[in-house]
Amino acid sequence: MTVPDPLEAPPLRWGVLGAGRIADTFVAALLARTRGELVAVGSRDRARAQAFADARGGARAHGSYADLCADDGVEAIYVATPHSEHRDQALLAIAAGKHVLVEKAFARSATEAEQVFAAARERGVFVMEAMWTRFLPHVAALHEVVASGEIGTVVHLAADHGQWFADDPASRLFAPTLAGGALLDLGVYPVSFAHDFLGVPERVTAVGTLTTGGVDAQVSMVLGYPGDVQATLHTTLLSGTPTTASISGTEGFVTIEGKFYRPTSFTVHRRGAEPRHAAYAEDHGLHHEAAEVARRVAAGDTESPRMTWQDTVEVLRTLDEVRTQVGVRYPGE
Repeated sequence: MTVPDPLEAPPLRWGVLGAGRIADTFVAALLARTRGELVAVGSRDRARAQAFADARGGARAHGSYADLCADDGVEAIYVATPHSEHRDQALLAIAAGKHVLVEKAFARSATEAEQVFAAARERGVFVMEAMWTRFLPHVAALHEVVASGEIGTVVHLAADHGQWFADDPASRLFAPTLAGGALLDLGVYPVSFAHDFLGVPERVTAVGTLTTGGVDAQVSMVLGYPGDVQATLHTTLLSGTPTTASISGTEGFVTIEGKFYRPTSFTVHRRGAEPRHAAYAEDHGLHHEAAEVARRVAAGDTESPRMTWQDTVEVLRTLDEVRTQVGVRYPGE
């Protein structure tokens, strides 16, 4: 599995829906490492949209998401708002005939994701979850290690993603109405990583604790797969964790350095051989997913084989089951 050069992807005219931190990070990578162009940004606060546009080369600023989606110069829209808004905003963009990249987690639930994909199928536009990890060079190299049999038959995968945040009811991370909590913001990374290498689990067991506002503060998960294969995953808002991962097989194991979900390094430990280190550090990372969108749009595809619609739905079904077991339900779901 190889990763194409993002600078070789076709140009694409982007609009950004939302003017927060992740949108700024995405645009920085887009402009620095692809041939994509930022042509418009939309926010409910026009002044905020204007400030974002001015800081990124003078793109058009829109004071509403509807106006952004109606902008004839925009080919693709990146949805970079809280999880609670993803479904409706993706549907708005799809109705306007735009291709859509939706920040992870794609939606609050598998049901919401299926609604978005049904609309995209009917409209014939490209839609993808912005799970950038799947498009990174070190992940492609990891797949090659596993597929080659260098570590034998895989029997276990482990991954964690934790960051410390003060329990602040005003923060989206702690607001049930905005689908806050560790799972959708952080836990989606280890769950999607496990899905990428192991597929759909047969069994899901989870324990967790909730914040004072009722969203998940910390969750530990054990996933069971056919053939006695297991994954142990963890996410938390209560602590900064190593954010490492490992894949273990009958002949050895691979350790992935933190942050495993970003461009990073890994070491292959094969029984009876010297460890082999591989480094894939980059100053950006989100450009790989942006380039994938451009390639697929140019090809007339509606989804990416590396992050299919079914992949997104299956990951969300696992997260839905975890939320059910730990007792989290979002208002209006």
